[in-house]
Amino acid sequence: MRELVVLGTASQVPTRRRNHNGYLLLWDGEGLLFDPGEGTQRQMLLAGASASKITRICITNIHGDHCYGLPGVLSRMLLDGVEHPVDLHYPAAGDDVVRALVSLATPGLDLRLHPHRAAGPIASGLEVRPLDHRIATYGYRFVEPAGCTLLPDRLQARGISGADIGRLQREGTLRGVGLEEVSVQRPGQGFAFVMDTAPCAGAEELADGVDLLVSESTFSNDDAPLAGRYRHLTAGQAGTLAGTAGVGTLVLTHFSSRYDDVGPLVEQADARAGSAHVVAASDLDRIPWPSRRRALPGSAEPPGPCC
Repeated sequence: MRELVVLGTASQVPTRRRNHNGYLLLWDGEGLLFDPGEGTQRQMLLAGASASKITRICITNIHGDHCYGLPGVLSRMLLDGVEHPVDLHYPAAGDDVVRALVSLATPGLDLRLHPHRAAGPIASGLEVRPLDHRIATYGYRFVEPAGCTLLPDRLQARGISGADIGRLQREGTLRGVGLEEVSVQRPGQGFAFVMDTAPCAGAEELADGVDLLVSESTFSNDDAPLAGRYRHLTAGQAGTLAGTAGVGTLVLTHFSSRYDDVGPLVEQADARAGSAHVVAASDLDRIPWPSRRRALPGSAEPPGPCC
């Protein structure tokens, strides 16, 4: 199952309807928790999201609305009997703060700390890019490798059926028939998480061609001077990011408390988002994974033979 569970959508100041940040990406048995702000443990209870599903925690920066919920989440995982290792990724510049937060949690969890200092891969399928904020901040990109879709008509034409199909997949060739002759490339799906940043190259690289982009939309276009001063995105800038990158679905979040109605922000983003589907996240939303697209993430070319 692939699904995004939204735990909180406020920025620096929570409101009666919006908790601090928190996003749980469920991806084929793995659970990636992004930016657990204050109150995340309770939000998980309300959302019906089990802490035992968390396998990785990814923190963009050490501002409180992105990490102050960490001790409670870790303590809850131990209380729930989590025995599997949990990897914690965060900017190395915030190491002292992260270690202090971890020290507040109930000890006993197999927690593995992974501070990162530069752009690049940090785990299988997971990579980071630096963003443009007032403190060290990194966004995340999670992409599966491309796979193969077998074509039944081609298999039949070459007399391959039953157990031989599995053998062909394992070995790559069977009776002179190559796997690439009876299949096409299946695009790998991608997710990007862009938070606390002004427009920058790092955000563009993270968003490039992904199926689902979670992006901050802290300010309205009308408040662009504030966005520039505090190094955040306007709704229109988030839309531009999605449209330029060829994103499938754009999820807006991290809203300033000044906006009771975020409908106008959706309109501003949508006006610049090209073909991307734009939605505003609300606390406790469960956003299903978009359907697989035909083109590979980041590519305008149709998929070719599987190799």
